[in-house]
Amino acid sequence: MEIRLLKYFVTIAEEGTVSRAAQVLHITQPTLSRQLKELEADLDTELFTRQKNRLQLTEAGLFLKSRAEEILELTAQTQQEFLARKKQLFSGHISIGCVEADNSDTMSLMLEEFIADYPAVTFNIYTETGDDIVERLDKGLIDLAILLEPINTEKYHKIVLPRTERWGLLVSNRADVQQLVADWAGRPLDELNIIGNFNLSFNIISLVERQIGAAVCIEGAPGYGSATKFIPFAPTVQTNCVLAWRRERETSPVVREFIRYFRTAFVK
Repeated sequence: MEIRLLKYFVTIAEEGTVSRAAQVLHITQPTLSRQLKELEADLDTELFTRQKNRLQLTEAGLFLKSRAEEILELTAQTQQEFLARKKQLFSGHISIGCVEADNSDTMSLMLEEFIADYPAVTFNIYTETGDDIVERLDKGLIDLAILLEPINTEKYHKIVLPRTERWGLLVSNRADVQQLVADWAGRPLDELNIIGNFNLSFNIISLVERQIGAAVCIEGAPGYGSATKFIPFAPTVQTNCVLAWRRERETSPVVREFIRYFRTAFVK
């Protein structure tokens, strides 16, 4: 006997008519009438009699109502207990390494949902280059990593995140500099004037604004504003971000649960 049918039956008994019960339950009257008939057929007994446009419980109906209310109350209590258990079950800490990427927002959204479900959990976000994050992941200093492809993930479990990252040049927003970059298109790598390297985009922004050079970056990297402009490569170069964790390392229950959230959201 389904809990849903017991709820329907008790509501009909309380409201006195199928039409009013259907309104309370937000289902159609024919559907509710059919469900009641199926319940009576399953029990092989009549549960209601009609008296003056109102349904009255039979002796069997009174017995079922008493039992159904007990079952529904116990069910509600059990659901509340499991909900409370879920809220308190996981407490602990998650340490996540994350590259500068558009998918940083994906991580934030997942953390928002996870912390809402498990408020006892705390977290730490470590932002660095992919190589530095991988090193920390290998040493066990972080639990999980959001990494930007291309990257070798043979020794990691991974979940590919659906939002792609578009590569291009970050240049000064002046017309002559933009033309300079346009003239560059199609030249081989050994002819490019590479004058320096950087890890995080924040420190390179001021150099780009002063026209020291253009920076190769992804569109989602933070920091650039009105004084600079992102120009995507043509033809388009796009890669994905992945959530990665070590294959051979045992993860904590809270980390496993957080990974499950990613699987549910992004693994088909």
